[in-house]
Amino acid sequence: MSTAEQVLYLLKTRGAQTAQQLAALLGLTSMGARRQLEAWQDKGLVEFEETADKVGRPARHWRLTAAGHARFPDRHADLTLQLIEQVRGLFGAAGLEQLISARELDSERQYRERLGAQTADWPARAAALAGLRSAEGYMAEVEQQDDGSLLLIENHCPICAAATSCQSFCRSELDIFRRVLGEGVAVERAEHLLAGARRCVYRITPLRG
Repeated sequence: MSTAEQVLYLLKTRGAQTAQQLAALLGLTSMGARRQLEAWQDKGLVEFEETADKVGRPARHWRLTAAGHARFPDRHADLTLQLIEQVRGLFGAAGLEQLISARELDSERQYRERLGAQTADWPARAAALAGLRSAEGYMAEVEQQDDGSLLLIENHCPICAAATSCQSFCRSELDIFRRVLGEGVAVERAEHLLAGARRCVYRITPLRG
């Protein structure tokens, strides 16, 4: 991945960053990072917002534009939307729900097979699940929290167009996570891309007792 592409990747996975922050992450000078950002700005892929710091002049926090997010592809979006509309038209809402339920069961089966018995404890299962989701294009990672919970973070949604058209996909994926991670944890969605967040985040909390 080129340095320029890494700039976009960091903005996608970490959210808004200053040129100084990106420079530290990439081993560049602040001027070098700024040049990369300005080049992407000229192409319409990044933009900045000036935020006043406590001291000194306002800092520029750079973020992806809608076009920048679109650089990370939504898998076969047009075809998927066509199929959803055709299933809905031919078989109604109930038929579409049956299709989503079948996909849900198949995804759960595949996750269980790939996780296997070697990841019996829930933190290991969460980390392994993040790896599987990353392989599917979700740019997933886990973060340990001070209260003992974990965040399963998905920085990209490769089925965003489908989920926008039919939000049952999002409900289905949450149900899959709950079953795959086991009865010893609670899984709740903390951030939702379709609700205006820049990513989807699931909080995984161990149940006491």
